[in-house]
Amino acid sequence: MLLQGLRQSWDLESIFKGGSRSEELLAAIGRIEKQLADLNQKVESFQFSEEALQEVVEGVQQNAALINECVSFVGCLTAQDVNDKQALNLRGKLESLNAVYSTVLVLLDNKMADIPDEEWNRVIQKPYFAAIAFPLSERRNLASQKLSYEQEALMNDLAVDGYHSWSTLYDTVVGKIGIEVEKDGNKETLSVGQAENRMTSPDREERESVFAKYTEAWDEQADFCAEALNHIAGFRNSVYKHRKWDNVLKEPLDINRMSEETLKAMWQAIEENKELFVTYLNRKASLLGVEKLSWADVDAPLTNVDSTMSYDEGASFIVEQFQSFSPKMSEFSKHAFEKQWIEAEDRSGKRPGGFCTGFPVKNETRIFMTYSGTPSNVSTLAHELGHAFHSYVMDDMPFLATDYAMNVAETASTFAEMVVSDAAVKNAKSKEEKIALLEDKAQRSVAFFMNIHARFLFETRFYEERKQGLVPVERLKEIMVEAQKEAFCDSLGSYHPYFWASKLHFYITDVPFYNFPYTFGYLFSASIYAIAKQEGTSFEEKYIALLRDTASMTVEELAMKHLNEDVTKSEFWKKGIEVAIEDVKEFLELTQD
Repeated sequence: MLLQGLRQSWDLESIFKGGSRSEELLAAIGRIEKQLADLNQKVESFQFSEEALQEVVEGVQQNAALINECVSFVGCLTAQDVNDKQALNLRGKLESLNAVYSTVLVLLDNKMADIPDEEWNRVIQKPYFAAIAFPLSERRNLASQKLSYEQEALMNDLAVDGYHSWSTLYDTVVGKIGIEVEKDGNKETLSVGQAENRMTSPDREERESVFAKYTEAWDEQADFCAEALNHIAGFRNSVYKHRKWDNVLKEPLDINRMSEETLKAMWQAIEENKELFVTYLNRKASLLGVEKLSWADVDAPLTNVDSTMSYDEGASFIVEQFQSFSPKMSEFSKHAFEKQWIEAEDRSGKRPGGFCTGFPVKNETRIFMTYSGTPSNVSTLAHELGHAFHSYVMDDMPFLATDYAMNVAETASTFAEMVVSDAAVKNAKSKEEKIALLEDKAQRSVAFFMNIHARFLFETRFYEERKQGLVPVERLKEIMVEAQKEAFCDSLGSYHPYFWASKLHFYITDVPFYNFPYTFGYLFSASIYAIAKQEGTSFEEKYIALLRDTASMTVEELAMKHLNEDVTKSEFWKKGIEVAIEDVKEFLELTQD
């Protein structure tokens, strides 16, 4: 299936016409304000009955959908043009409204917590509530572990111009960073995202030169980044202290609906199986002609094989490979390409990274990335389409039943990525191309098992030190390098002391500890992929059933129901690691002397 003439810029006009000056958007924001006022009045006067509970829950879902619609739209505007000041103003407005909505939810949670268990259990079984019983009961239970309504409401209000504003300011500053580089006598200024793409260049001199300039840029912003990171962490720590939550991981674990036992089992399995990945890193160093890899070498290509794909070719390849596992995912992806749901153009002014965001009112999604044709870009595109498909199969479900956590969100995306990257290896036209593609897969395993492990180690240690006071730049650099050395088993020749500044995930305030869910999703999806390879397209309905349950149970329950597996045991995680190990073994065989 060949897709041709695809545009690499997305269509946002079908959501709200007029961009950041959209009258439709302003009207929608006005509706949010009115609906929130109505909802707040209903929640304040709430007296328990089945009918009253249904009425306020319906209002909650309608408000949530419209707020998400507007927040996603403005997020797309600020991503496509970091200099869109009007969009940034709208983002601030929506953050304020979201704080109001959160405060209303806190009050509702407290009122639900006051409902006697017997009455709650009776009502929650009724037809209207059946599909959303889990998230509602979850909110009710968590309310009993938090502060009073008045205190939680005050924290939500203060967070707008405190906690969340640090994240907004960080995005603004990073969007303005210009990294001046020189190649073949020509000077140019790169955005952070463009510079990161250059560090996958086959030219080691270019990689090292760009990384040096990249490091200088972050050094210049280090004081600001340290301020932002310290205040984000300080706010969280203060909230946890007042709630009497001793474990900094409690909130991220609750958000991801998983136990600490499961998290420990996953990291234990990884720590016990890093040896072959160290061997891979050493082999890569040898092939590059260096004693040890530098940080800028880890993602470097090993060969000069031109395995790049045009955007049309990459899209066609993805749609074709999805077909062998899930015809519905293939058809959906074709639709996303043809309807211009994807922003992939390689240009300045865009924010770095990639994401998928949903529009629950329109039942559409949008994907953001910067596409330059590398195998990694193709994998990223497949990854984000996996996210989009996950949302698509839940379009007919109540909004509260679609609010799945990040760790299981990464399952669908990583599954899609595995399908495409495996197919690329099988379709390789030469030994050199096969090595390059296997190496790209191995790089991703290293990212999940080592790079993200380093992020997790850094963040947990930083948060503990932050309890004693502000952590200065030099100490942040030390903690980061210590974490990287431990996670990479000290297999590199140099590290990235400013990674804490350059990784925007540390500055996201909506989801704390934006790290371990990626590794969870990778390994969880590896197990699913192994089953899918055995069953082919007959697995599609089972897969969709699993995705539809992702917001309706804990991950432990999800794995037991759909995979008959116990994720609290390291044995489960080793099965996923074995999938990655097989790729590394094949790479080592093909590259041995």
